[in-house]
Amino acid sequence: MRISGSGLRRLGFWTVAALATAIALTSYRYLLPGPPFPAPGPLANRWTHLGVLTAHAAFAATALLVGSFQFVAAVRTNHPSIHRRLGTVYVFCALAGGVAGLALSTGVSSGPVAGAGFGLLALAWMATTFAAWRLARARDLVRHRRWMIRSFALCLAAVTLRLYLPLSQIAGLPFERAYAAIAWICWLPNLAIAELVLNWRGMFARPAAPRPV
Repeated sequence: MRISGSGLRRLGFWTVAALATAIALTSYRYLLPGPPFPAPGPLANRWTHLGVLTAHAAFAATALLVGSFQFVAAVRTNHPSIHRRLGTVYVFCALAGGVAGLALSTGVSSGPVAGAGFGLLALAWMATTFAAWRLARARDLVRHRRWMIRSFALCLAAVTLRLYLPLSQIAGLPFERAYAAIAWICWLPNLAIAELVLNWRGMFARPAAPRPV
């Protein structure tokens, strides 16, 4: 049985949405006292004892949870008020989670390379989210959607990070080096893929035939 291009896109979208939902729900464990199965890297962060990790987990997980549904056309078209409210939740949580993530990036235990990767991720996430919000306020919905795609691609770093970490351990890579690399590759390829998706039609469109003089 062949699957059409639109069918593949839907399958890809709902796969990403399912992964985002699963990661978001499991991340809420950091809101519990003595969270079960805590990751050693975040717990070793120098700011964890101040509640910064808890704040980051709460806000970033909520942004990840609601973000996928902002791209469901039926919600945008048939329930615009729900779309706007979820959008407000996403923007607030993304900005708050980004601030907490930026703070955490200054206290990583894996060295300055990892800290720089996570710090730039936090800044890029906040910048793209703010741009999307500003364009929505200006009613420039086409550009708003493009910046939301970039923002959510960066939000999905929470998913790709959790895919790369076990793969790096299966490959037998030293944790410190793997974590430093993953601090960058968990989000840079996501952003590159988002740009490819945004420019896909333009890249493969046939050039217009020259007009006769």
